[in-house]
Amino acid sequence: MLAFILQIKAWTASGQFFLFAVFMLMIWVLWILRVTLAKYYRPWTTPYEVTTSVIIPVVDEPEQLFRSVLQRILQQRPTEVIVVINGPRNEVLEKICSDLGVRWIWTDIPGKRNALKVGVDLATSDIAVLVDSDTTWTMGTLSELVKPFRDPRVGGVTTRQRILDPGRSELTRWADWLENVRNEYSMPAMSVLGTVGCLPGRTIAFRRSILVRSMDRFLGDKFLGVFLEVSDDRTLTNYTLMSGFRTVYQSTSLVYTDAPTTLKKLAKQQYRWARGSQYNTLRMLEWMLRNTPLLAVFYLADIVVPFVLVGSCISWAITLVTGMHSDLYTGLPLPASPLAAVAFVIVLSGVLTTLSLAIRFGRHFAQRPTEIVHLPVFMMINALLLIPVRVLGFFRMAHNAGWGTRVGGFAGEKERNPLRLVPYVLGCLMLLGSVMIGV
Repeated sequence: MLAFILQIKAWTASGQFFLFAVFMLMIWVLWILRVTLAKYYRPWTTPYEVTTSVIIPVVDEPEQLFRSVLQRILQQRPTEVIVVINGPRNEVLEKICSDLGVRWIWTDIPGKRNALKVGVDLATSDIAVLVDSDTTWTMGTLSELVKPFRDPRVGGVTTRQRILDPGRSELTRWADWLENVRNEYSMPAMSVLGTVGCLPGRTIAFRRSILVRSMDRFLGDKFLGVFLEVSDDRTLTNYTLMSGFRTVYQSTSLVYTDAPTTLKKLAKQQYRWARGSQYNTLRMLEWMLRNTPLLAVFYLADIVVPFVLVGSCISWAITLVTGMHSDLYTGLPLPASPLAAVAFVIVLSGVLTTLSLAIRFGRHFAQRPTEIVHLPVFMMINALLLIPVRVLGFFRMAHNAGWGTRVGGFAGEKERNPLRLVPYVLGCLMLLGSVMIGV
């Protein structure tokens, strides 16, 4: 952020041109656009009566948690609930379903996608509600979720999502912050346009007819020569948009989910999401550019920004060693000692970046003002975990792999794939370009 301000100052004062400043201006313009669009968002309010089939794929969950998940869903009286246990037999989960009178089926084929197909094939209702087995519904989740389907143009709806007991650790607090940022900015903005690019999978509702038509592709669609089991929610959202339907966000339908409490689990989760999201962005890019260009810009920015930030750190180190553009810093009250001057610049950069995040995500801190003191920690998690994981996820998106975080989940096919080099080439070019625009 400090480099951006100094470059803008030099640009306006002497006409000296900086590509990095142009890029940062574009990021702020996109943020302003999101905020502006989000102001026009309104949830659907008119009740809508429709039949619903709740489909829950599950491999393994703690007994108490899974029982609670089912009980909360049953309280809202969906037309039917179908639990699909996939992978190893799980007699504990089978007994819970039987005790509660929930229809269940076991398939020895591992993988969430096959489990979803089994559930969709068994479902009989107009609306299929796909629920993760560790997601907790709140009062009115279902009745609020189906309201947008009153509009026949709507094909998919997602909920507002938050983290259970976020104050347990800095990691869960950060995860809740990330969820709420999506709730307050990206989701309502894209919903106004009817193009929520990814309906998050903790609880999603689709017109069942869309899923029925999409299942064959869902189980075998490849890109760059590889089929990824991950990112099933983004994939189904893609099919819904490509079928000509709108995908929207219903803020009054609220669910809670858990978040990893260790760095290792959090890194695995974010790596899986990074691969699936970026894989689907490239797979859908041509269609998005032709049909939803603004959505394409949002998702391309999500890919490019981590590379630019990493490249900027590298270019900043080069500048520090070589002394290039040192004149940018002459207006600062730098200490006489070179080492102290460097430390001053680093601290000032951190402070300004923290303030930038506080401005950009102010709605969250307006709701939870005490969390503003945790913002430096959030920034560190972003810088040291989220950004590197997204870059790594891009490089490895064409490597075949399965679910990755569930015991007994789909392991993926192991095969040689020469196209896996494509993301490495593209990633290296973006990284090199990012270093060059920052130097």
